[in-house]
Amino acid sequence: MSVVPLRPVPAPAPLFDLTRVVSELAQVRQRWRESQKRSTEPGGRELPSREALAQVIDGLRGVLFPMRLGPADLRQESEDFYVGHTLDTLLHALLTQVQLELRHEARHLDSTDTAAIEAHATQIVSDFSLSLPRIRALLDSDVLAAFAGDPAARSVDEVLLCYPGIQAMIYHRVAHRLYELGVPLLARIVAELAHAQTGIDIHPGASIDEGFFIDHGTGVVIGETAVIGKRVRIYQAVTLGAKSFPTDDAGNPLKGLPRHPILEDEVVIYAGATVLGRVTLGRGASVGGNVWLTHDLAPGAHITQAQLRHE
Repeated sequence: MSVVPLRPVPAPAPLFDLTRVVSELAQVRQRWRESQKRSTEPGGRELPSREALAQVIDGLRGVLFPMRLGPADLRQESEDFYVGHTLDTLLHALLTQVQLELRHEARHLDSTDTAAIEAHATQIVSDFSLSLPRIRALLDSDVLAAFAGDPAARSVDEVLLCYPGIQAMIYHRVAHRLYELGVPLLARIVAELAHAQTGIDIHPGASIDEGFFIDHGTGVVIGETAVIGKRVRIYQAVTLGAKSFPTDDAGNPLKGLPRHPILEDEVVIYAGATVLGRVTLGRGASVGGNVWLTHDLAPGAHITQAQLRHE
């Protein structure tokens, strides 16, 4: 019996010119890194990871509220063990991200003091960890404010588990502390994670006192330099924004100047209202739905669309 030799089957022609695409993408990346004065040498990641931070924040939610946002099988007698073990892991993961941001900033300043960067990163994470009890207390006040302010809420547990405004505030309380401690990029990433999940956009620089309640929440925007007092309540689609942006001689916006509203204690702003500029809404003032406001409100004052048309 003769054996018929097998003929080699020609490989199919590639559908895509991957070699060209990969090469051209590498060239674009190289030009970008050179224009931004980034390192072009082989090495590891230069910037913090959104994915790593998402895992840290998700874990911190469980640390802050272990029996409600922690593992489904957690028992109360194991709470402290879970919190300690989880927090140790999370703080080391956060330390890595803080180091990445500080190294990135140092490169822009042409700093090479690695030891100082490592010490600074460790101090930031240590200070952050010591802030967690205060963050939990503030969040408790937010939960109680939501329960008291919404007749549809049946329990504080429902508020914590279901209300997007509370979820956004968990992220914001963490992000704001990171912002205060000098890692604004990490803080902004945390804020944008909350924005993606809830539709609520709070800049981590915004200062928000205890008992803050965002009802419904979708479309809320709160700017970087906003200052919000105690027991303030706002509804969906409210904007606390800037009216104008001062610029330098070259026309570039000046960074960090106060440009967002101040809301004193017990202010209420109803759905769709827009408050712009460094204006002050006095204690107990209220702003009606869909109002466009660019001036101060006296304490206890109430303004609606009808009043604005009258003026």
